Amino acid sequence: MFDLRPVGYVIGMLVAALGLTMLAPMFVDLIEGRGHWPAFAESAVITILVGGLVSISCQNGVKDRLSIQQTFLLTTGVWVALPVFGALPFIIGGSELSFINAMFEAMSGLTTTGATVMTGLDDMPRGILLWRGILQWLGGIGIIVVAMVFLPELRVGGMQIFRAESFDTFGKILPRATQIASQISAIYVSVTVACIVTYLLLGMSPFDAIVHAFTTVSTGGMANYDASFGVFSGPIEYAASVFMILSALPFVRYVQMLNGNYNAPLMDVQVRGFLYTVVVLVIMTSFLLTKIFPHHWEQAFREALFNITSIISGTGYASVDYMTWGPFLITVFFFIGLIGGCAGSTACSIKIFRYQILFASVASQIKKIRAPHGVFTPKYSGRTIGEDVLNSVMSFFVFFILTLGLVAVALSFTGLDFVTSVSGAAASVANIGPGLGDIIGPAGNYSSLNDAAKVILTFAMLIGRLELLVVYALLIPAFWRG
Repeated sequence: MFDLRPVGYVIGMLVAALGLTMLAPMFVDLIEGRGHWPAFAESAVITILVGGLVSISCQNGVKDRLSIQQTFLLTTGVWVALPVFGALPFIIGGSELSFINAMFEAMSGLTTTGATVMTGLDDMPRGILLWRGILQWLGGIGIIVVAMVFLPELRVGGMQIFRAESFDTFGKILPRATQIASQISAIYVSVTVACIVTYLLLGMSPFDAIVHAFTTVSTGGMANYDASFGVFSGPIEYAASVFMILSALPFVRYVQMLNGNYNAPLMDVQVRGFLYTVVVLVIMTSFLLTKIFPHHWEQAFREALFNITSIISGTGYASVDYMTWGPFLITVFFFIGLIGGCAGSTACSIKIFRYQILFASVASQIKKIRAPHGVFTPKYSGRTIGEDVLNSVMSFFVFFILTLGLVAVALSFTGLDFVTSVSGAAASVANIGPGLGDIIGPAGNYSSLNDAAKVILTFAMLIGRLELLVVYALLIPAFWRG
C-alpha cells in the first residue's frame, strides 16, 4: 500500500512554518493601527495547528528514502497545500477576496507569477502588501530548492543534466534538501538584504524597499502600487534590473564563488547565453524606441533594460505601458517571456538551457544531412548530451506548447478574446505575470476575469511552475503502478 506519511510529514511541517511567517504582517498591521491584524492572527493559528497536527500524525512514517511516486507527490503537494493556507489572510483580511480570487492571488505569489486580482493597492493595508511580498519571497527560495534537488533527480524536462551539481541526492531527498537549502538560503538572504539597502539608498521608503526587494529577488513582480514599478523612475530602475538579472542566474554558481571559484558564473554556458540574449534585446529595443518616440537615448535604454529584463526573467514588473510601443515590440515581449532565465534560479518559463540543447540538437542534425556518414553528437557545455536528456527536453517543449494551446482554448471558452486568452495562457504557464491587451496587459490586471478563467489560470500557474511533467505524471495510472 502506498505510504503517504512521509509526504504528509514534510507538507505539514512546511504549512506550519508558513503559519509562523504570518506573524510578521500581523505585527505590521497592529502597528499601522487599521484593525486588520486579527485576520493574520486567525490565519496563523489555523495554519500552524493544521500543519502541526498533520506533521505529528505522520512523523512515525518518516524514512530516509522516498520512492519516486512519493517524491513527485511531495513536490506537487507542497505547491497545492501552501497556496490554500496562504490564501486565508486574503479571505479573512481587509481585502476580503472570494476563495477563488484568494487562491489565484496566493498561487500567483508562491509560484512567483506576479499576476494579481487585487486593485486599490495604493490604499491596501500594509500587512496584506507585506504578505504578498513574503509569499513571493518564500516561493522564490522554494523554486531554487526544487530546481536543485528534486527536478534533476526526477529527470524532468532535461534537468538531469545538472544532476552532478545537486550533490547526488536521489533516494535521500529530505536530508540532502536541507543541506543544499542551507547553502542556497545564505546567498538568497544576502542578495535580498543587498537589494533592500540599495532601494533605501535610492529613495524608497523602508516598507517599499523591503516588499519590492522580496518581489525583485524572487522575480515575482508583485508591487505595492496599481501602477507597478511605474511609481519609481531613474537610477532605481537600473538597480532593479541588476537584481532581476542576478536572481535569474543559477544560485549554485554563487555558492561556487563563495568556495573560491570566482569564474563559475561566466564559465556557465547558460549564463553567457542568457546575458547575451538580454544585451541583444535591450540594444534592439532601445534603438527602436528612439525611432518610435522622441525619447532621449538614456530614457530609451533605461525603459528597454528594465522592461526586457522584467519579462525575460518572469518578474513581471512594468515601468511603462509597453502596449503603446507598437506591434513589433509587443510581439517581441510575448516571445521573450517564453525564454526565461537559467535553471537553478528564481526565474521561470522554458529556461535558456533548453533552447541551447534544442539548437545543439538541430545543428547536429543539419551536419548529418550534409555529411550522412559523419558522426556528430550534440554537446552542452563541452559534454555530450545524452539521449535521455534530449528526449526529456523535446518532451518538455511538446508538452509546453500543448499545455499553452489547451489553456488558451479553455480560456476562450470562458468568453475571453483571442489576445487575452493566448497571452493569459502564456503568462500563467510561463509564470510571467502580465499578459497583453487592455485587460491583463501591463496597465491592467486579472480582477475583471470571470471565475472560470481564474480557476484555469490558477491551475496553469501550478503546472507551469513545476515544469509540467511533475504534475502530469501524477495523472497517469501507470505511474502509480511502477
